[in-house]
This record gives sequence, structure tokens and C-alpha cells, in this order.
Amino acid sequence: MNSDRDLIEHTTHREELLHGRFLHVLRDTVRLPDGGSDTREYVVHPGAVMVVPLLDDGRLVLERQYRHPMGRVMVEFPAGKLDAGEDTWTCGRRELLEETGYTAREWARAGVLHPVISYSTEFIEIWFARGLTLQQRQLDEGEFLEVFSASVDDLLRWCRDGTVTDAKTLSAALWLQNLRSGDWALNWQPNPDPTAAG
Repeated sequence: MNSDRDLIEHTTHREELLHGRFLHVLRDTVRLPDGGSDTREYVVHPGAVMVVPLLDDGRLVLERQYRHPMGRVMVEFPAGKLDAGEDTWTCGRRELLEETGYTAREWARAGVLHPVISYSTEFIEIWFARGLTLQQRQLDEGEFLEVFSASVDDLLRWCRDGTVTDAKTLSAALWLQNLRSGDWALNWQPNPDPTAAG
């Protein structure tokens, strides 16, 4: 590969366009590799975690949730944004319990994805959870979602036929395919805090 030096843009000016309750939008003026200038508008995001919960029978725990920007109900894995100063495992454990009611005996970090690299700093860490125990859901106020289970084959079929279009869930399906084929592996760890939920 060639040096990144020929591709990198340098910020020369920054302007805040929006600082809402959830979204922070900036416009940067950048110097291009050829010396020219242009602008880049993007969303600053604190990051998030997605959990792929595996039931003992091999089925997956999924959710159906209405997503307002899309104007439709989406099939996806449990996920949520990081709170300030929160580590990703703690976030994953919290979101799994809040949204599905499950805690997990073992956890494995799969990796990270950047769902919209052209206009957001968002990253999503992918965690797998197994040894699930059903507790009581603790949904946030104003949060409405349906929890259900499905097989890996169901999920892969929904990815193929367009039922599932959520980027993070599509990434999880890639992991599941490669885990099932034996091409990829996970490093499972026991819950580091057995006194805590999750």
C-alpha cells in the first residue's frame, strides 16, 4: 500500500452547526492532499455497543424496534450508546439487561465497526454473550421494542432477502457465518463481575 500522506486531509477551521441532546454536528474546512480546500460536515458520536446474545439452544435473541428516521420497524440486535466514561463491556451488559432482560455468564469481544464513515465518528463494538439467564427488562422511558428469538439460518435469510438492513446486524451476521464455518473464533471470558447483572 502507498503512504497515507497522499490521502490525509488537514482541518484548518471548525464550525459547530448543532449541539442537540443526542447529536453534535460539525463543519470542518480541510486542506486537501493536492493543496485545495473543501468542507466536511459530520456527526460526532460517543460510540456504541451491540450485543449478539446466544441462547443455549443456538438461537439468537433479536429485537424489533421502530426507528423514526427510517419510518419503519427494524430487526436488529440489542445495542446502545456509551455513557460518558463507560467502558464497552459495561455498556453491553447494561444494554442487554435493559432491552432484553437477559444477563450473561460469558462474554467475548468480536471487534468494532464504523457504520457511516462518510459523515459520523460513530463506532460500534461487537460483543457476543452466552449462558443467558432471563431477568426483568429495564427499558428506558419512551423505549418500545419487541424481543424475540430466531435461528442463525433465519437471520441469514432475512439479511439476504432485505428484511434485515441494519448495518450492525449485517456485520453480526458476517461474524456468525464465519464462526459457524470455523474460519473465525471468539475468546470467551467469564463475566468479570459475577455479583453484577450481566
